Amino acid sequence: MNPDAAADLKELSTTLESIEAVTDLPALRAEIADLSDQAGQPDLWNDADAAQKVTSRLAHAQGDLRRLEDLRRRLEDLPVLYELAEDESDEGAIADADAERAKLREDIASLEVRTLLSGEYDEREALVTIRAEAGGVDAADFAEMLMRMYMRWAERHGYGTDVYDTSYAEEAGIKSATFQVHAPFAYGTLSVEQGTHRLVRISPFDNQGRRQTSFAGVEVAPVVESSDHVEIDEKDLRVDVYRSSGPGGQGVNTTDSAVRLTHIPTGIVVSCQNERSQLQNKATAMLVLQAKLLARQRQEERARMDALKDTGSSWGNQMRSYVLHPYQMVKDLRTDYEVGNPSVVLDGEIDGFIEAGIRWRRSQSADS
Repeated sequence: MNPDAAADLKELSTTLESIEAVTDLPALRAEIADLSDQAGQPDLWNDADAAQKVTSRLAHAQGDLRRLEDLRRRLEDLPVLYELAEDESDEGAIADADAERAKLREDIASLEVRTLLSGEYDEREALVTIRAEAGGVDAADFAEMLMRMYMRWAERHGYGTDVYDTSYAEEAGIKSATFQVHAPFAYGTLSVEQGTHRLVRISPFDNQGRRQTSFAGVEVAPVVESSDHVEIDEKDLRVDVYRSSGPGGQGVNTTDSAVRLTHIPTGIVVSCQNERSQLQNKATAMLVLQAKLLARQRQEERARMDALKDTGSSWGNQMRSYVLHPYQMVKDLRTDYEVGNPSVVLDGEIDGFIEAGIRWRRSQSADS
């Protein structure tokens, strides 16, 4: 094996060892054994919510273990591949081994990012809200494009999603939407997507074919758990009920089952219309409101810390540009990570942006 490949494999092995140490493989295997035991209990589904949490956590833990074991096996196989290829002086086989080494480096780096998620709520599931901002109908269309991008990203990773509310714009697109991503560490992963996204393109809604700049905001909150103690006084709530509807006002429900909650002290408004009953929609809307209040508390705490340190916070500012005209480019304004093919990004291939964002956030924390 050539010295460069040998040195690279040694470095990859060291990185993988550190990931295995942080993951704590013995603890992960013990957790899988415990969850498997719980999943095998005959009364598991007497409590559907608890059962769902057990089976979901088991599937993700098994996936994490399988991913680590697969990386270790591939790393151990590579020296053998190089040895066989070099013994036979097979240039094609050597090229294949080099390609596998490059892919392995990419996969290990991707998994290494997970070890950087150590924030208080990083391991939680995520509530994502997307809103159209400046730009009229183009902004509403862009908001819908972003929603599809995140849904496709979740689908690519096998993560479940639940859409709680969608407010459709009159001509095209959406005014806003709120959905939950069901995956461990979804909040820590997606929280770097929070901020204002900017789209530049020839507007399909402008009959003169002019270039249009539009904006959409992404807000990410951790899903609230019973230990969070986010108290909401009923006196601080205004509850409105209305009939659920789809695009163009087409009725999807014949009763006033959709619920809108307004938290009067903060002005936060949340809605839910995906459940069949008004009570279910109100319960779900309360969970979303609690998550938003929890996120607001964290933002206020972070603002106070920034003020104490006398440094500005980039959270919530414009963070990514999607340019479709006059050239093709998606660029993160914090990390400078960029991709020259916006269509694949808008189809959900955003892991590179997310990983760069997580590394950037860690470096910002280390500097402050």
